[in-house]
Amino acid sequence: MHPHPTDPARATLMRDKNFRWLMSGAVISMLGDQFTLVALPWLVLRLTGDTLVLGTVLGLMSLPRALFILIGGAVVDRYSPKRVLMLTKYVNTLLLAALAGLVLTGGLALWTVYTLALAIGLATAFSIPSATSMLPHVMARAQLPAANSLMMGLRQLSMFVGPLLAGVLIALFGDGASGNASGTVPDALGLGVAFGLDALSFAVSAWTLAQVRLHPASPAAQGAGPAAHEPVFHAVKTGLRHLWQDQDLRRCFIYWAAVAVLITGPVQIAMPVLASTLQLGAAALGILLGAHGAGTLVGMAVSGARPGLRLGTLGLTMLSIDALVGLLFMPMGLITATWQGATLLGAIGVLGGFMQVAIFSWLQQRTPAALMGRVMSMFMFIFLGLAPLSGAVTGWAMRAITLPQLFLGCGGLLLCLALGAMLTSPLRQVTDAITQP
Repeated sequence: MHPHPTDPARATLMRDKNFRWLMSGAVISMLGDQFTLVALPWLVLRLTGDTLVLGTVLGLMSLPRALFILIGGAVVDRYSPKRVLMLTKYVNTLLLAALAGLVLTGGLALWTVYTLALAIGLATAFSIPSATSMLPHVMARAQLPAANSLMMGLRQLSMFVGPLLAGVLIALFGDGASGNASGTVPDALGLGVAFGLDALSFAVSAWTLAQVRLHPASPAAQGAGPAAHEPVFHAVKTGLRHLWQDQDLRRCFIYWAAVAVLITGPVQIAMPVLASTLQLGAAALGILLGAHGAGTLVGMAVSGARPGLRLGTLGLTMLSIDALVGLLFMPMGLITATWQGATLLGAIGVLGGFMQVAIFSWLQQRTPAALMGRVMSMFMFIFLGLAPLSGAVTGWAMRAITLPQLFLGCGGLLLCLALGAMLTSPLRQVTDAITQP
């Protein structure tokens, strides 16, 4: 039996010191992020009890991220992903430390929460494209599928473990403060510790990132690249032009944007509503999301172990999987038991996790290193910009349509979109072949 051609790359992955430093820092940072994702909404609700204020805080975090992420990608290509990521880690360390200090000392005011949320959102507009661009600057391109599988799997795992640890921490250290004093909130001690640990995670991950050495062939490692002296807005335009001129990328991005609008956004609103109709209530939401997350982990593991597994071409595999996902979504609104939804979402997670690794690796392998930040920022913009907008529209639309109609419509539209592209579009002919240096 002949070994799989990518076996040597996978076998040497964990022996690569650079990858170990990058992975350890990413795991620490991802766990820290989950502490803030749990603690910040809880802080706002304990401070004000107003869901409108909570929505405002979350909006202040997401708006600058969506508006500036393309600029962030251009900055990454100009100054290297490592430099930009290091700077964002230092900034986030200071922001989270300030938030922790204000919570613990009782000096918190609503305007400071708004200001810090805005600043954190702006920092993520630069940290996301830099973090998603790091691997191709560190690893050989043949190792990207295995490296992405492991990194994305660890991220998914952190989304299980992190919220659980954060919830236990806040409950364990909750000091039961009455919240009557100005700036004082119930559970201030637990919340302050949670934000403090996130600040510490950024500081530690900045140190581990400092140990990472970029690949010698990377333009960032050589200290210069085509975008080194290019004005930022012109660099954004160059990235958009590259995306438009590459026919395969252009078709894929248009297709992914449609998927984000039809599925990703609506599901963010529909899943909590679906859980509320089931007997287990809030616990049902955790079970449903857990089933989807577990399935995603399995799919990512399969994609990492069998990176060449395809139904013909990459494009045909993607469209076939999306058609099947559409079929699985259609009956979601009709389920009457939590286990039914968990079964469907687990299957959807397996399919989605497999394609996430395949698509991420394809993008990184296809994109020239000098354009990596801009292309990855445009890819992330689809899910950080279009999906939330679609979710907002879905919330409005659900005043007029039922939950079964929403799932049936979204799943049916995804099925029709995938089948239509499969039958009439060159998208099905997209291959894994690397066409860029």
